[in-house]
Order: sequence, then structure tokens, then C-alpha cells
Amino acid sequence: MALTQIYEENFDKIYRYIVLKIGDRAEAEDMTQQVFLNALKSIKSYRYKGMPFSSWLFRIAHNQVVDYYRKKKRSATVPLDDTLIAGYENPGWEAERKLEIEQMTQATRQLTRAQQEVISLRFAGELSVAEVARVMGKSEGAVKALQHAAIVSLRKIMSVGIGP
Repeated sequence: MALTQIYEENFDKIYRYIVLKIGDRAEAEDMTQQVFLNALKSIKSYRYKGMPFSSWLFRIAHNQVVDYYRKKKRSATVPLDDTLIAGYENPGWEAERKLEIEQMTQATRQLTRAQQEVISLRFAGELSVAEVARVMGKSEGAVKALQHAAIVSLRKIMSVGIGP
């Protein structure tokens, strides 16, 4: 029962994190499943260190993404997947939403890798600053600084990019 609850509580967050990092929904689904399989295989090595269990899962997910890119040996671009915006019935709203996502994706690519990681974990993964610090192996202060710098940069990039 506990494993089922952990899976149900964390699957969507882990999946969103991975799909935003790699841009491939099918591959992200497989990788998310693998995160939970790896966690199950390694459960004996888990040690509680004051952080939620989900932080450990995100660390496994982060390592999966790194391995994915090592194997693919491709550029760090992430294609926008149209299915990320599925569920909206108004075609005008869908088009606007798609454009916003494309603009944000393009803007995010201009951030440093560390800033991209913080933004992905904080907003797609919905992790706290403390959890992100644990996943990234950084101090909370460093995560806060990276997040602040990323948001400032995104605002600047987005304001320059908006116009006719």
C-alpha cells in the first residue's frame, strides 16, 4: 500500500519534470516508470536525511535525464510537444497557449544549465527550495540565487522578445 501511495503521489510530478527536460512524452513516460523501478531496486540504500522521499526520487529522475542525454549525444534543445497543451477546447486559447509555451521554451534555452534545472524542478516538479537543493547537491541559498537570476533573465528575455 505504501509503495502505491508513493507512486500515485509522485508520478505526475516526476513525469512533468522529465518531459520538460527531454521533450518526448512517450520516452518521458518510460523514463518515469524506470525511476520508480530504480527506486524500488535501491530502496535499501535510501537514508532519511530530513528531506521528503520525493527528493530522492527527483535525484533518480535527474540522473535518468543525464543518462538519456549521454546516450543520445544530441543537442540540448527540447522540442515543444503539442500534447503538453492538450485539453483546451477553444482553438484560439490553444493557439495562444502554444505560442506562450514556445516563447517560454525558447527563453528558457537561453538560461544556464543550472538555472534551467532549478526552474524545471521548482515549477514543473513543484519541489520546495530545500528539495531542489538536495536534488542538485547545492545549498538552499545557491538555489534561491539561481532561481532569482533565472526569473530575472526570463523576464528580460521575454520582454525583449515580445513585440510585432
